[in-house]
Amino acid sequence: MAKSLGCITHESSLKPYSPTVLTRKISTTKKREGAKMGKLTYGAGIWAFGQFVDRYAGDGYGPTRTSQQMIEDAAKVPGLKHLDINVPFDIPERTAVEIKKMLDDNGLICRATTPHIYMREYVKGSFTNPDTKLRSQTKDRVREAIAAAEILGATYVKFWPGQDGFDFPLQANYLQIWDYTINGIRDLANENPKVQFAIEYKCKEPRVRMTLATAAKTLLAISEMKVENVGIVMDFGHSLMAQETPAESLLLIHRHGKLVSAELNDNWRGWDDDLPVASVHLFETIEYMLALRSINWSDPILLDQFPFREDPVRALTRSIEIITYLEEVCDRVDIAALNQAQNSQDALAAQAVIWDALMQEKRFTR
Repeated sequence: MAKSLGCITHESSLKPYSPTVLTRKISTTKKREGAKMGKLTYGAGIWAFGQFVDRYAGDGYGPTRTSQQMIEDAAKVPGLKHLDINVPFDIPERTAVEIKKMLDDNGLICRATTPHIYMREYVKGSFTNPDTKLRSQTKDRVREAIAAAEILGATYVKFWPGQDGFDFPLQANYLQIWDYTINGIRDLANENPKVQFAIEYKCKEPRVRMTLATAAKTLLAISEMKVENVGIVMDFGHSLMAQETPAESLLLIHRHGKLVSAELNDNWRGWDDDLPVASVHLFETIEYMLALRSINWSDPILLDQFPFREDPVRALTRSIEIITYLEEVCDRVDIAALNQAQNSQDALAAQAVIWDALMQEKRFTR
């Protein structure tokens, strides 16, 4: 996730809420390798259809968008059925009941709610803010997202603490902000034991060094929390930025029973470009999709994209078209030959298997 003014945050009075049953069992069972997956379903962050802002185009790329406009545009993308919804919504008066009706009217489903805990008021952090009052406000904002999730029928509530971390050497007491993170999320998880939470890790932006930066650090943090209802949103692009191998990180997160959601996009590794799927990393994307097959992934694949200069409907349509094609490629992969190459760690043979699947003929020596 990156910055967007598509759903501009507003201060609003918190509505009463009660914990809801959102938790689902996170499976760690494997299917037979090489078997075809069922028909994939797709979702996106509602921000993909909003207004985008960077430090140069401070007036935004395109006009401000309302929730109604963004939901209507999302419904134009063939195959897109799920949305991750920011809380609070586009205007202070907007209610979750209104958003639910907009979704229903457009044949869409709320996959998750994401509280705005990374906007201007959290410039020094949300869970890690040095101000006790702001840390408390963070929890209130999350509670607001929980209340919305109950009405919208969301599967999980996502944490993306983009302002948590530091920018300079010596700026922060590292163990203190680590404890702030652990304690803050643990408190919310214990307070809402029937709610599934998920952390979307990222190494930087907007903070220069974010606390929950990698798959390993996030797994470690969850381990220290000692709670069952906190997992991970595995964003392909964030994994690239962290210099990880996305398929490896996905499998490790799943191995620990913490994979709540899988997101696809692409970037050049240096920044969170949020490009359409496989724009840059074709082989890594195929490997990621094969990894999803190996764990029998059946939940929606979310597209976390920021089409600054492209039409969002076209950009997300293209991603679904690419994934659909790459599913056909995965169907053609000779899994036995790939396993044989991997068991001997024969890189050229392994890549030949993928090239053959892409070209639809055996033309590469193994």
